[in-house]
Amino acid sequence: MPGGRLTQSERQQIALGLADGLAYAEIARRLDRPTSTVTREVMRNGGPASYRADLAHRATEHRAHRRKQAAPRGPEAPPPAHGRDPEAVAAYEETFTTVLIATGTPKMMARVMTCLYTSDSGSLTAAELVQRLQVSPASISKAIAFLETQGLVRRERDERRRERYVCDNDVWYQSMIASAKGTAQLAETAREGVGVLGPQTPAGVRLENIARFVDFVSESITRAAEQAREILHTKPEAEAGPEGSEGPDGEA
Repeated sequence: MPGGRLTQSERQQIALGLADGLAYAEIARRLDRPTSTVTREVMRNGGPASYRADLAHRATEHRAHRRKQAAPRGPEAPPPAHGRDPEAVAAYEETFTTVLIATGTPKMMARVMTCLYTSDSGSLTAAELVQRLQVSPASISKAIAFLETQGLVRRERDERRRERYVCDNDVWYQSMIASAKGTAQLAETAREGVGVLGPQTPAGVRLENIARFVDFVSESITRAAEQAREILHTKPEAEAGPEGSEGPDGEA
């Protein structure tokens, strides 16, 4: 299976496949590429309705040039953490960002979330985000303010009294609970409409059904979040050796 960046010819085949209504998996099969490669390519270049091969190719070259300019050079460049492949990390970060954007997250907010979630510390300062994303402090401030309203990040002070933005494991739980509360508010508002429009009218029946549906979803989200919360704080089990073998300290 070929690796590396997509060629202009491959992008033209993607555009033709989209025009023919082919699924991403079928386009990927014809190119002998992973489906995720085609999905990422289309979503970060306008989506299936607006994808154009020539514009996508130029945009990719521009992003590659921008990353090259932003990357530290020379002997002062820090070595990749944990022996990671920098190009693989950059490609994954683009994929993660693309998926977040596809779910409705604004672009800058998605880029900030990706930085936080892919950092080992799970927290970064505004200055660190500015350096990593090569954007203005105002852009970071606006993105953080939005993410805070969604319960996706929180602020704290480190030992040097610097403000840090954190996305620890519990943030996902809190975000889910906030989403459930918002959904419950929608159900309550729908039921108010039932009283106004009349419970036996077509509009009233519609709103009552909406309220019942939303109630069920809200309760299900809350229950599932409570039941699964401990997963966020559980480390993956170490790979087990042969049964009965001794551990590194001589213990079975």
